[in-house]
Amino acid sequence: MAVKSIQLGQVWTNDQTNVNYLVTKLYNEVFTQYAMLRQADAQAATTDTVRVKVTKTADGATLPGYTFTQESQEF
Repeated sequence: MAVKSIQLGQVWTNDQTNVNYLVTKLYNEVFTQYAMLRQADAQAATTDTVRVKVTKTADGATLPGYTFTQESQEF
């Protein structure tokens, strides 16, 4: 699902594990944008962050392998 833009604090669900992740940082490297994700649960302090390349299309931006959850009310 594409969103208008990826922003800090958004919650995305991993499509394979069904675990919720919080966007904690966005940054650019030359022509590519990356999002840093951290699990949105009690183990967040002990788990590693995940770096995901942002995919931009005419519909908006998305994180491959993740689904934007805030509109679905599933988190």
